Amino acid sequence: MHTLTKDDGPADLPGVTKLGIGASWDTTTGGSGGLVGLARKARGTDLDAIAVLMAGQDPVRLAGLDVSDPLQNGGVTHSGDNQTGRGDGDDELIEVDFNKVPGHVTSIVFVCAAYKRGSDFRKAANVSFKVYDSSGGTTAQVADIWPSLLGSGNAVAVAKAVRTPAGWTLEVVNERGTIRQGDQNSLLRFAIGK
Repeated sequence: MHTLTKDDGPADLPGVTKLGIGASWDTTTGGSGGLVGLARKARGTDLDAIAVLMAGQDPVRLAGLDVSDPLQNGGVTHSGDNQTGRGDGDDELIEVDFNKVPGHVTSIVFVCAAYKRGSDFRKAANVSFKVYDSSGGTTAQVADIWPSLLGSGNAVAVAKAVRTPAGWTLEVVNERGTIRQGDQNSLLRFAIGK
C-alpha cells in the first residue's frame, strides 16, 4: 500500500478502467466534553465526498449531494450520503468507469467538504481517502491519501483524475479551502482550477 502525496506528481493509470475514491472519517466531540460532547458524538459528523466533472475549466456535472449517477449511465456513481461518519470502512464512495465518461469531460475533481450547515471538519478525526482499482472485476485498494491536519477551511480538494492522450492520470491535490455551506456555486468555484 502506498500513501500518495502532492510531491509524487501525476500517477499514470495504465489499464485502470474503473477507479474508486472512498472517504472515511471518525466523529469527535469537537472539543466539547460532558453531556453536550456525548450528544454531538452520538449525532455524528456529516462530511460529503463529491466528484465534480469538468469540461476544461467549466464544471458540468457533480456526483454527491443527493446526486448518485449524474451521467445516468454508471460512468460516475456515488454511494449515498453518510451523515454520521459512524461504522467501519468507507463512509462515502465515488466510483468512476472511465470507459463511460463522455469525451468532453477532461477531468474529475474529488472534493470532501463539510457542506451542510452545522457540519464541521473540526468535529471529524482520522479523515482519509482510499484509492481503489476495480478494473478486473475485483476491487483492490491501491493507495491512501491523507489530508494534512494543518490549514483551515471546510473543504479539501483531494485528487484530480485528468484525461490525457494515453488515458487518465491521478494527481493528488490535497488543498484546503473554504466554501459557503449549502452553496453549490461556492463548491463548484472551489473545484475550478484544482
